[in-house]
Amino acid sequence: MKYETILFDMDDTLFDFRLSEKMALKNVFFEFGLSKGFSDYQTSYKEISAVLWSELEKGELMLSKLGVERFRRLFLKHNLEINPEEFGSKYLEYLGKEPHLIQGAVKLCSSLNDYRLAVVSNGFQDVQDSRIQKSPLCSTFVEVITSEKAGYQKPDTRIFDYTFSKLQIKDKAQVLIVGDSLTSDIQGGINYGIDACWFNPKQRKNHTDILPTYEITELTDLLKIISKEFSLKF
Repeated sequence: MKYETILFDMDDTLFDFRLSEKMALKNVFFEFGLSKGFSDYQTSYKEISAVLWSELEKGELMLSKLGVERFRRLFLKHNLEINPEEFGSKYLEYLGKEPHLIQGAVKLCSSLNDYRLAVVSNGFQDVQDSRIQKSPLCSTFVEVITSEKAGYQKPDTRIFDYTFSKLQIKDKAQVLIVGDSLTSDIQGGINYGIDACWFNPKQRKNHTDILPTYEITELTDLLKIISKEFSLKF
């Protein structure tokens, strides 16, 4: 085998984050007395969240601050008198209860028994652990590494230093990272010198200079790449 370890991004790669986010937001808005809060504020929230996650990837914002800041800005914009710390904490609690998987995730992971699989996510440790444990992938990964645990976020090379140390990996050539984000997962892999597979189910055009080693539109397409690399070696 060319690869021995496969690092998976979690949200919008193996897990349907958009659905998890939607359900968690609906629940937390309802708990705070805003039954139509999701429909009323989802556009503003997504715009604010996108800006903050971009700042996180650039190292301009800490994850702990993002968890509160997104709601602080949302409530300020809409003149809502809600405590953003309490709301943010309850949102993460609900998010951890939403383990929705992307189609093909179970089939893919169950077909990779000969590989070491790990998660590397720019997310909150408790939330990601909870969602994984509540899913069919609960016994799949040797490590679940988040930016919260590592102290750095993709594409920063230091989260990969942390990952390689945890997994005791010596040879970068034997590692593949799979993720949906060009700027986070794929750029992170390129920065660290490991092969990177872009999961692109919506077949978006790549208008960047970030060039993945592989590109797939369905998760199970990764098996074709793995088998091809295996046959090339022998």
